[in-house]
Amino acid sequence: MPSPTFASRQSRQATISSPRAGARKEEFEMARVAFIGLGNMGGGMAANLAKAGHDVHAFDLSADALDAAKKAGCLPVASAAEAVKGAEAVITMLPAGKHVEAVYTDAVFDNADGGAILIDCSTIDVETARRINDAAAAKGLTAVDAPVSGGIAAANAGTLTFMVGGSKAGFERAEPFLSDMGKAVIHAGGAGAGQAAKACNNMLLGATMVATCEAFLLAQKLGLDPQKFYDIASVSSGQSWSMTSYCPVPGAGPESPADRDYAPGFATALMLKDLGLAMAAAQNVGADVPMGTRAQELYAQFAEAGNAGLDFSGIIRMLERGK
Repeated sequence: MPSPTFASRQSRQATISSPRAGARKEEFEMARVAFIGLGNMGGGMAANLAKAGHDVHAFDLSADALDAAKKAGCLPVASAAEAVKGAEAVITMLPAGKHVEAVYTDAVFDNADGGAILIDCSTIDVETARRINDAAAAKGLTAVDAPVSGGIAAANAGTLTFMVGGSKAGFERAEPFLSDMGKAVIHAGGAGAGQAAKACNNMLLGATMVATCEAFLLAQKLGLDPQKFYDIASVSSGQSWSMTSYCPVPGAGPESPADRDYAPGFATALMLKDLGLAMAAAQNVGADVPMGTRAQELYAQFAEAGNAGLDFSGIIRMLERGK
């Protein structure tokens, strides 16, 4: 494939935010934000919005999560509807599409101000994301899907990557809020494009992690020291994020969940969920994804053996046993 032209590079770069630029916060007025869903990811994200100076009205079904949000500078409220009222931005971070759609139907659509931007950061299926976008538009509201990449550590540190689906105007309204929670905010395309990008990205991640684990295990059986193999492969053609940022072998490369007995990180159950979304999307459009399919099979086997709560890089243990 030929390299993109300089003009196309400029155009693409214009859709990628460098969120921590010094002047940006002075230009952007702090706002009232509703944040619904304060789990492992949402809790850190809401805290970073509060840290940036926003008035964050937070809701979750967990009392402990609400307590943590309060300590982080958010205002806990009694319901999702209460959080949404008067908010300039509504952000949801929920487990699955059915939860997102229920919250939007039961609390968001009837309580959101007409000028509010609706931002769903959950990882859900493309069809549900598009259905929510259409329902919002029918009520005169603007919604975007903005799933994240980066895991718990990035959510806490404010270094997430957001891939955003929706109109250009919706992206521009959502970007300042997302920038306060991340290092990169990228407009992927129209409604559902953020979820499509997330499904493809995590299918790639799941497959490359399995291949990375296999390579390290083979290297060890061939007598190579894991750190020596890391030193070589990390600067060679086999390099990947799974190796250089999230090495599955304890003691090799930068610190990762492997050095903490595979405490997540990014839990195997979540990887399996994302692979399921990717496989469903592939089936819907008739795409052939044999590597993604095999990765899903392996992660299902790993989870069923009682490892759903371990970090997804812990699959190296199963591969090492040859089962």
